[in-house]
Amino acid sequence: MRTEQRVQPQPRMRTEQRTVRPYFQARPQQRAELRVAWQRHRARSWQSEHRTWRQRGGYGGYRVPTVRFRRYFGRSHRFRIYNLPVAVRGGYPRFECEGYWFSLVDPWPEYWPDDWYERDTVYIESYEDGYYLEDLNRPGIRIGINISLD
Repeated sequence: MRTEQRVQPQPRMRTEQRTVRPYFQARPQQRAELRVAWQRHRARSWQSEHRTWRQRGGYGGYRVPTVRFRRYFGRSHRFRIYNLPVAVRGGYPRFECEGYWFSLVDPWPEYWPDDWYERDTVYIESYEDGYYLEDLNRPGIRIGINISLD
């Protein structure tokens, strides 16, 4: 006598269908989409459009534990966005580094070159009011970023 086994359907997980690749490996169409997203968030007047996290009412994103932050981020841990996985979410460019996703919430200065995110060496810094992206070629400019795990 044969017993029939019923297989329970597994719940479907919603996952992103496309593979996120380092910027330099992106297909031409993906690179064009990324370039548009970066350019869309360029300031017309950075001095008037830039806001600190304190001016925004505080940072509300994910906080990296202090020990982990010191190990992987800060001025001594520099990188180029060009080498990292980059995607567009909600019209904003974002990149993945050390298991975290970083989204720019500030526009970048209008006087920076069009391709700074492809060429410049940057790092993530933490200040008492939130997280910022800083560019070694352009000291003194802090671009507000949000951190998430997905």
